[in-house]
Amino acid sequence: MAEAREAAVKGYWVAQVRVHDRAGYTAYRAAAAAPIAAAGGRLLVLGGAPEVVAGQMAPETVIVVFPSLAAARACYHGPGYQATLALRDAAATVSLAIVAGHAG
Repeated sequence: MAEAREAAVKGYWVAQVRVHDRAGYTAYRAAAAAPIAAAGGRLLVLGGAPEVVAGQMAPETVIVVFPSLAAARACYHGPGYQATLALRDAAATVSLAIVAGHAG
């Protein structure tokens, strides 16, 4: 049943990002674009300066949508995206969650 749910709902990467090397982060984004696109991922939010109305957030938010939760997980854990993590981690501090879209 869990596998059917993973295929039936969209999957999202939701990230909070603190960039400390803009050029390095740009290089990471360029490297990550191909494996994300190959998994059907599409960038929805790539922004800075959030209007924080409760709690605390990092300066930038990134949201990527995938055709399914399984695709979001497979992309993150796949060799193509994993090969980009050294670039990402050298350029930014990232908190990232993979979440299921709402089925209703």
